[in-house]
Amino acid sequence: MTSFALIGAAGYIAPRHMRAIKAIGGDLKVAFDPSDSVGIIDSYFPDASFFVEFERFDRHIDKMRRRGQKIDFVSICSPNYLHDAHCRFALRSGADAICEKPLVLNPWNIDGLAQIEKETGRKIATILQLRLHPQIVALKQRIDASPKNEFAVDLTYITSRGRWYHTSWKGDEAKSGGVATNIGVHFFDMLAHVFGRTTKNVVHLRDANRAAGYLECGRAKIRWFLSIDPQDLPDGVRGAKTTYRSVTLDGEDIEFSDGFTDLHTRSYEEIAAGNSFCIEEVRASVEIVSAFRSAPIERQSGERHPFAGKHIPQ
Repeated sequence: MTSFALIGAAGYIAPRHMRAIKAIGGDLKVAFDPSDSVGIIDSYFPDASFFVEFERFDRHIDKMRRRGQKIDFVSICSPNYLHDAHCRFALRSGADAICEKPLVLNPWNIDGLAQIEKETGRKIATILQLRLHPQIVALKQRIDASPKNEFAVDLTYITSRGRWYHTSWKGDEAKSGGVATNIGVHFFDMLAHVFGRTTKNVVHLRDANRAAGYLECGRAKIRWFLSIDPQDLPDGVRGAKTTYRSVTLDGEDIEFSDGFTDLHTRSYEEIAAGNSFCIEEVRASVEIVSAFRSAPIERQSGERHPFAGKHIPQ
């Protein structure tokens, strides 16, 4: 039976990893989180050891390795800025890593992880779940088969967050990478995967609650808007739902609102089958969000996403 350790057991995304480990017949041996609000473990692996201090977690992993009870995979669901260090820990502990997005906050960190992969002979698998969504798979097939040289794409994603967000690590740009990274990086990965690598990256809006810009990715010209402010929800959605997601291709809606809940399990199935996404796969999306954080804000209106217009001074 494949054995797992989990870093970041109390977070929002951890239950999806636990469910995926269970679904593929794996066994979660040990978990770590500074918070002890991890009762969800009982629903999946009640016999897993648990630690709130990383040093004791590290010692436990090392004892297991020395006893011949090696961990096969370390699943990483920790805050974004710690992913790099926790991947290094996993590899140096003799395990492969399965890391949530974003793998790193800046593209040069990818090169360092690639070097540690070579040194240890272990691998890092990244969770790029949108690439496995049936509608996105079909979209890529459609684009690859199309003779068109240029597509117009509009992306809007609004996912409401309360006041807690800005107190947590997610509200600290140095730790999360900001809104564009924290809630947008998997969309940027999907866009680069479907249409091609980025050749232009323009910033129109960047603040604590919202991000907007314009991208040229291969054959696509993309206007995008991201927000965590519930006041940005469309009138027909606000009060009924907390999330709004829209992607259009040449004005046609690309519907992929359903089918998200099982994508982590699909990801683990592919990893178990030896078909994981390697660390180089994340470079395009990491380059997009890293450049976005430091690029100057351009106010001109020609490329601006219309949904973001009310937030951008003319």
